[in-house]
Amino acid sequence: MITSLRRRLMPPVPEAIRDDFTVLRARRVESQSPMMYLMLLATTPTAAWAGAADLHWLIRYGMPALLAVLCVLGLIENMISRRRHLSLGRARLMVRKTAGVSGWVGVMCSSWAVVNWLASPPENHASFAMIIAMGALATAYCLSSIRFAAILNLVIGVVPISALMLSTGQPAQMAAATSLLLATVILIRFILQGHIMLVDLLQLQNQTRDLAHTDPLTGLANRRALDERIARLIRPDEEAEPFRLALLDLDGFKPVNDRYGHAFGDKLLCSVAERLRETIGADGLVVRQGGDEFAVLLPPGSPLNAAGIADRLLFALVRPHVVENIPVTVGASVGVAQWPDDGASADDLFECADQALYRAKAEIRGLDERLDEVRDQRAASA
Repeated sequence: MITSLRRRLMPPVPEAIRDDFTVLRARRVESQSPMMYLMLLATTPTAAWAGAADLHWLIRYGMPALLAVLCVLGLIENMISRRRHLSLGRARLMVRKTAGVSGWVGVMCSSWAVVNWLASPPENHASFAMIIAMGALATAYCLSSIRFAAILNLVIGVVPISALMLSTGQPAQMAAATSLLLATVILIRFILQGHIMLVDLLQLQNQTRDLAHTDPLTGLANRRALDERIARLIRPDEEAEPFRLALLDLDGFKPVNDRYGHAFGDKLLCSVAERLRETIGADGLVVRQGGDEFAVLLPPGSPLNAAGIADRLLFALVRPHVVENIPVTVGASVGVAQWPDDGASADDLFECADQALYRAKAEIRGLDERLDEVRDQRAASA
């Protein structure tokens, strides 16, 4: 029941956007935490001045001083962090560290307020409630992108002091505590709604990115996705590893398309795309460039790099495709190039693969012409 309630109130982030969500949360914490540190730092002198006179000086002045030191260190760390690249690993570490540190700081501040409340005369109680309420609400707002940390700080900061105010039995104190609790509930609702809106935004961005990098007919990656993938693989450093690019052009597709119609041709292209996807699997990227032109990218470390990729692709298309209960056979020409041996840039790599593709097509045309000549000679002799 607890797990079901937790999932209903705070649903988990979908796996597809979890990494993007972590980086976005870290960026928001990085941009909002300076304001949190400055607000907490501004309250430390007044908190120390308003502390109960009967308390030990370590409690009255030590906790505000420690909070001020932590805020200064947090500002310095934030300034250094902004100059560094925010990788996924750093983003995860930042989120975990911020959640942990803010929780312990919340416990320290709440304990200080409770101790001072108990040691002070009733006329000074309202000041400690205001100090801890302002700190908890400001901290939760600045940490709103980290849902659990923000709600935890609100509970730690507001609930103990509100319970003390309600226990006094005084109408003014009880009214103030009720208002504080209601404000906390509203802010928690705001945090949960903000989390949902952030998830929806990232999901929309993810869907838009997928549509921009996907061929709408076959569901394969498109040329834009191929160019971006190659750009990430081509690096000037010595650690860059070679990869292979294969360009594939169907042979005999146009007559089939003219005979049976474009809808039939689209289904044939989808069948070819599925064959190529099954052949390459997760070891490479299959791309439809447009029309009846396809491409296959084999990244570094792919086991298919050691095999004859052209023969593998051609073998995958040997079996007839059954479209609308009609068996159709199409062949293909394949040109393969390897980076960096066949081209140091993406343009050079594509040009080399294109030339290999044209040579393969010329060989097929020459073979067809020789076969036609043999048929003609046999017909003449008969």
